[in-house]
Amino acid sequence: MSETSPETPDFDAMTRDIAEVPAVEVIVTVAVNLMSAAAVKLGLTEEGEAHKDLDEARKLVHALAGLLDATATEISSFHAAPLRDGLKSLQLAFREASLVADEPGQGPGEKYTGPVYG
Repeated sequence: MSETSPETPDFDAMTRDIAEVPAVEVIVTVAVNLMSAAAVKLGLTEEGEAHKDLDEARKLVHALAGLLDATATEISSFHAAPLRDGLKSLQLAFREASLVADEPGQGPGEKYTGPVYG
């Protein structure tokens, strides 16, 4: 086994660690990371406008919606319901922040969720 320095990650240990994580936990973690990143890009954090970028937010919200759509039958409603609620909140925040409103059904992620109304 090769030695690792503090600068070199131990990929064997990382592989063992990820092998022990259930798929649902990985999916939920990725979804939460997408939600957090989208919130930052929507300017919903304490820094607000400093990191606001609606183009980036659109991509993140769309990716989150696609992930939730693709995994709907794989994760329980216990996990899915709060993620769907968070997605809807982000979609509404995007609609509110956008200077030019998307047509119903054309907003970020609405390809997967259908039109989102407040």
